Amino acid sequence: MTTTTSLRRLALSRRHFLATSAAAGAGFALAPKTVLSQDNRVLRTRMFSDINRLDPAVYENSYNVDVINCLYHKLIDYVPNQESWEWELQAAEEIEKVDDTHIRFRLRQGIMWSNDYGELTAEDVKYSFERVIDPDLDSPVAGDFGPLESVDVEDDYNGVIVLSEPFEPLWLVALCYGVGHIVCKKAVEEATGGDRFDMDPPPAFSGPYKLKEWRADEVTILERNEAWTGEEQAFDEIRLYPIGDEQTAEISYEAGDLDMTQPSVSSLPDYQADPPADTVVENYPSLFYVWLGINLYHEKFQDKKVRQAVQWAINVPQILEAAYFGVADPATGIIAPGLVGHRPEPLVPLEGDPERARSFLEEAGKSGMSVRVDVRNTSTFSTAAQVIMSQLNQAGFDASVQLHDPGVWWSLGSEAEGDQWQDLELMLNRFSSLPDPYYATQWFVPEQIGVWNWERFDNSRFAELHEKAVQESDEEERDRMYREMQDIMEESGAYRFITHETNPVMYRDFIEPALRPDGIPLYHRFETS
Repeated sequence: MTTTTSLRRLALSRRHFLATSAAAGAGFALAPKTVLSQDNRVLRTRMFSDINRLDPAVYENSYNVDVINCLYHKLIDYVPNQESWEWELQAAEEIEKVDDTHIRFRLRQGIMWSNDYGELTAEDVKYSFERVIDPDLDSPVAGDFGPLESVDVEDDYNGVIVLSEPFEPLWLVALCYGVGHIVCKKAVEEATGGDRFDMDPPPAFSGPYKLKEWRADEVTILERNEAWTGEEQAFDEIRLYPIGDEQTAEISYEAGDLDMTQPSVSSLPDYQADPPADTVVENYPSLFYVWLGINLYHEKFQDKKVRQAVQWAINVPQILEAAYFGVADPATGIIAPGLVGHRPEPLVPLEGDPERARSFLEEAGKSGMSVRVDVRNTSTFSTAAQVIMSQLNQAGFDASVQLHDPGVWWSLGSEAEGDQWQDLELMLNRFSSLPDPYYATQWFVPEQIGVWNWERFDNSRFAELHEKAVQESDEEERDRMYREMQDIMEESGAYRFITHETNPVMYRDFIEPALRPDGIPLYHRFETS
């Protein structure tokens, strides 16, 4: 039975849909309504964005990896459905750290490639990993493998990963995530000569699924891989629909056209109090980090007191209450709780202090100075920016907000895209992350200035610690280093950390999902009840 609350929520969502469907894109069409996904054999789920590249060596974004996980093996994989981040064996039967720069592995026998490409071997591992660091491929994610030097093959099943120096992120970033996937050497060479591939992968898959169909901005369909030698998969097909707007996806879920989605933070309290029939609603801590950055290059912010005025003007709990409906916790840095390097508290109190901010501004002789907050045009971020604008005005600034379409946003701070980066002042930004702190800090080193380091933050001590921390095996020492690095970021005055957000999921109760500790789905390991 549909309750009054559910009807009200659905009506409001449908009105929102009519107002936003054009912006969400016309490519997504609701699937024909079915009963429990055709006897539970088809999983229909929502992705935030469409995929564009199924080559693990150049995977580019997390949406691609969600699909790549279903197509190929890795030596090791994340352990699902637990609070802590750990790994377990997948293609590897054994794997051990011989010393700081050598990792020995032994493959499981009998992992087969589809379309008669034979068995997965150590030569495929060597080819896949060394391909990532090949300068000719120019992989944008080669840094995930850090100082990988080579993979030495001993026989069909045994090999040694060789690093030029220690690299702790190898385990939870390189081997468990995108670049750790193993492709078929023979198939890739035949299809591309070793070059990149995008949405036309070579016809050799070792995972439980293979690509059946991809319709841009509409749907990606995966089907069972007949060469799969593992446990029988729960679903005959997985259909992934790219739906940018969360509330549009909620409408589709309530209409019975999706089996799993990520509800918006605005809808989460209602869904938790009154979930749709036969639905499980859960909320997971996220690794994303949201912050307000200051362009250190801009003439308005050469005086550190002005930057401190911005920092102290920001009341983080107020932002979270308005933009995240109180369901997201404040951030103390760029490294999320539960990870090595997480800071217990920031240097500037979370609530800030408008009077202290005003005094910094007066000392700098800049009372009434105009500032602009640039932000992506989403409901959550535009709301957050409006709150920030109000807080800055209360502290003595003359603040405004400028909204940007997502496609435009990611070009604003890039020198390769033109000179518009010079006009940036304050930026409300959001990055994704992985369960090693290296993945968060790597974007703020000097080499990233004009690429992803839009604040143009340049600190030699930060860069030194970044290089040392990836080699440090002592967890307590790594933790100390990463905390100091975040202190340095905040002390520069260029950063005010906001939140790590939250990652809610909603799914039919016939599904037994396999989820990372941050709630990201591992579709290749889903089961049914």
